[in-house]
Amino acid sequence: MKIAQIAPLAERCPPALYGGTERVVSYLTEELVEQGHDVTLFASGDSITAAELVPCSEQALRLNPDVKDHFPHLMVMLEQVSRRAHEFDLLHFHIDLFHAPVVRTYAHKTLTTLHGRLDLPDLRAFYRQFPRLPLVSISNAQRRPMPPVNWLGTIYHGLPRDLLPFNPSGEHGYLAFLGRISPEKRPDRAIEIAARLGLPLKIAAKVDNADQEYWDEVIEPMIRAHPNVEYVGEIGEREKAKFLGEARALLFPIDWCEPFGLVMIEAMACGTPVIGWNCGSVPEVIDDGVSGFIVDSIDDAVAAVERAFALDRRGVRARFEERFTVERMARDYVDLYSRRPALRGVAALAGGRSGPPFMQAS
Repeated sequence: MKIAQIAPLAERCPPALYGGTERVVSYLTEELVEQGHDVTLFASGDSITAAELVPCSEQALRLNPDVKDHFPHLMVMLEQVSRRAHEFDLLHFHIDLFHAPVVRTYAHKTLTTLHGRLDLPDLRAFYRQFPRLPLVSISNAQRRPMPPVNWLGTIYHGLPRDLLPFNPSGEHGYLAFLGRISPEKRPDRAIEIAARLGLPLKIAAKVDNADQEYWDEVIEPMIRAHPNVEYVGEIGEREKAKFLGEARALLFPIDWCEPFGLVMIEAMACGTPVIGWNCGSVPEVIDDGVSGFIVDSIDDAVAAVERAFALDRRGVRARFEERFTVERMARDYVDLYSRRPALRGVAALAGGRSGPPFMQAS
């Protein structure tokens, strides 16, 4: 099968530092190549892949100080994709909604995985205009805010089995927080949990410009006030195995409808149990009492920490291998790819060439 993977340009594939979507695109691309498919990756020019790479920017846009606006670079990428669309059996987009008006003539062989939040009011108006765009969700919870659209399935993320080695002990005994410093990720909750237990907490996270005020006014003062809390900054893939593997538990104290939460399965791969808030994808990812605990409050989280320490870390790793490997993710996508030809009649529903195949009639 000839497959195009179209990645965001904010980070390279795989990212040097933070970047969940590009990381998943990279894992999927490499596994599809390993399985014998002919794969072309449209991504930033500094990406590393065994597929054919079509560079759509010189480097990851977030790390390029000369880039002020991502949109022109995305338009250049879409032009390159459209010029070569006839070469592929399937085009798999990971760039949210930007391509929808562009792919009208080859929509029958596209698939779009939505990686972000869908509870923003502006999105409802958009997807009402494109109700037939073939979509994949990364959790069932992600779908809930959406108007009726053309969902083809839910496919959970997966990681390479040997990416993050199993650590049987979590020998350094600290709690871990990994992700972004932002109000919806609630690092303040993590700090309060650690403070109440008198346990060390290590925070590995990036601070986006949009969240600088939250860092300056809320989180940094809390860290200064609690000597048991250490901020280690943004870490890359090489540091992640050590950071997660040596932790006794990962705190995932989110306060929003998390679409997936890749860090949860990264911790599970290391054998590190997860304590996550009961919202978004968390109940779909954590098997309560096996790979961690699902909680509703800080009191619940404090009580769950000791129970998490008692969990069998081999059981945590086993649940990762059962549910969240890249082999399983790739199989699920290939199965979905193979069923796309059955949907080629969609264009006829919109009157063939006279109108867009998945755009609602005005």
